[in-house]
Amino acid sequence: MGRGVDTELPEARYSYGGDEYVFVELAEAMSLKVNFRAMAITNKLGEEGIPGVTDICPSNASYMIRINPDELHPDDLISRLKEIDEEVGDAEGFELKTRVVDVPVMMEDPWTHETLMRFRDRHQDPDATDLEYSARINGYDSKDDFIAALLGSPWLVTMIGFVPGLPWCYQLVPPEEQVEVPKYVRPRTFTPERAFGFGGGFAVVYSVQGAGGYQLYGLAPAPVLDVEQKLKDFQDSMVFPKPGDIFNYRGIDREEFDRVRSEVEDGTFEYRQREFVFHPDRSLEDPHAYNREILGVLYGD
Repeated sequence: MGRGVDTELPEARYSYGGDEYVFVELAEAMSLKVNFRAMAITNKLGEEGIPGVTDICPSNASYMIRINPDELHPDDLISRLKEIDEEVGDAEGFELKTRVVDVPVMMEDPWTHETLMRFRDRHQDPDATDLEYSARINGYDSKDDFIAALLGSPWLVTMIGFVPGLPWCYQLVPPEEQVEVPKYVRPRTFTPERAFGFGGGFAVVYSVQGAGGYQLYGLAPAPVLDVEQKLKDFQDSMVFPKPGDIFNYRGIDREEFDRVRSEVEDGTFEYRQREFVFHPDRSLEDPHAYNREILGVLYGD
């Protein structure tokens, strides 16, 4: 079984970020409820089209607004944000027009396995793989049971970053089933592009090759970042994931992995995705029943 904590939402804290930014912290702890609230506020702000607002960036338990201070004083924006916060409340009744996406992942692939074994001296448990360690500390009897939990319910993309295109994903399950794992004691100097990893309460797909400290579980054959925008899914943006997307990580074998890689390389790959109107209230009320509905939309005829 996983672990997690849900909390009542505190009063938001507003602060300046230099001359051009307003930062709003909704809570110190991440929960689905607080992320739904952040999305509801930022969506409503975006719909209003306030002159002087140049960028809106939702995060896990906070959000940041960039402004043109020659057009909009930050205090005036904060006054409106407080009003929106009151109007949104706990985001009851909030609807999110989004998409459900099938994201294939090869668990225990040879490439991330080779990587994690190279860096055992930086890990909490040098004698176990990342999956074995994560399964044990989350109370699972085996890594297979742990993998089944990771792949058994869809995930909400709560924010994008810390490098371009990397989706932070929080699983749509009750708090007591949430997985939590620490990052490496010391970061790796190498992580493969498209590695499927986990840190804190979040699953990610590494958008680029580089350093990293999240536990490594597998590898996705399809990119989340396409700088050259060769693939159809990246025509409008080099970054595929968007906050509010619902990802279903689906386990695949080596044969399907190689087939998808071939489609990516010849430019024909497209993610399986469906438009969806997400109701946070229903997800919080009965996550597993609502998840079955979500997956039915994605994989149904």
